Amino acid sequence: MNHPLLDLPPMSAAQFASIEDRVAKLLGTAQDVVIMQGEALLPLEGAIRGTAGPGTVALNVVTGPYGQTFGNWLRDCGATVIDLSVPFHTAVSAAQIREAFAEHPEIDFVSLVHAEAATGNTNPVAEIGEVVREQGALFYLDAVASIGAEPVLPDAWGVDLCVVGAQKAMGGPAGVSAVSVSERAWARMAANPGAPRRSYLSLLDWKERWVDGGRRALLHAPAQLEMLALEACLERIETVGLAAVMSRHASAAAATRAGALALGGVEPYVHEAHEAAPVATTLRTPQGIIASDLVTQALTTDPALPLAAGGGALAASMIRVNHYGPDATPEAVRSCLTALGTALTENGVTVDLEAARGAVAEAWA
Repeated sequence: MNHPLLDLPPMSAAQFASIEDRVAKLLGTAQDVVIMQGEALLPLEGAIRGTAGPGTVALNVVTGPYGQTFGNWLRDCGATVIDLSVPFHTAVSAAQIREAFAEHPEIDFVSLVHAEAATGNTNPVAEIGEVVREQGALFYLDAVASIGAEPVLPDAWGVDLCVVGAQKAMGGPAGVSAVSVSERAWARMAANPGAPRRSYLSLLDWKERWVDGGRRALLHAPAQLEMLALEACLERIETVGLAAVMSRHASAAAATRAGALALGGVEPYVHEAHEAAPVATTLRTPQGIIASDLVTQALTTDPALPLAAGGGALAASMIRVNHYGPDATPEAVRSCLTALGTALTENGVTVDLEAARGAVAEAWA
């Protein structure tokens, strides 16, 4: 059987390195960028296990489920963890970070999720980065959901470890991901006796065998199809322009929020619009209506709609409109709100579909 995606010649180290360079350009960073051969949980965990240990005092910001996961990894590494949790309908502030440092000046590591697609909030990384930089702590950032939807600038923000993935706003593959690593972060890993070595989680292996070797020989056979998909994704963003891609996501978020308010029955889960992530909009269902049941009803009209219920306990009250990548369009937003409006009507809730459609059209920039 012949197929254009089969029997490809091996990917060269030069092509692999060129894709890393394009990711670095997307991030506006002069730091080393390593593309790891797995979904973003791989570099997210690898970066924590590489830099944290029994002597680490970590401020772990929890604005959604991923922050909770990072805290668990840090504790497993032996770090002392100070959780700063805020309600999922809001964002953390730089003032709260500053207060945490005042109470615990020994903090030397800060972990933060930029945009929580699972809860629909986004955190002010630029302002938080200023505080972290003043204190000299290592700054770890999960920008998997935010890259492509809003600015991600690790150098300008003082981020030492910035993890990105292509599967959301970039509209690319999920099977490879990347992390930018500062010199401070490399030094922390090199001094950490517990950092993974000869392991799939090891960033130090990539540093010593790939980066320090001039990126001439790959550690192992790369996930070629995923790498080619990432290359195509980056080329598409470069052609359209990153600003245009981010603008499309901002418009989708504004239109979804305005349309939901005009529809009635549901309301934005994140209270303040400036704290809402452009990658996805979360909505709160009326009292007495289970969000997961409502989503199931709504998807009967079109199972391909980018609608999902919140995870875990949030499945009872939260709906996610995942308007990212190819779904950051006015058509997708209108279709989602129409399907939700129809399902709400079937549950005895009064809605205004025409007002919702009009609000979407007016809000789309």
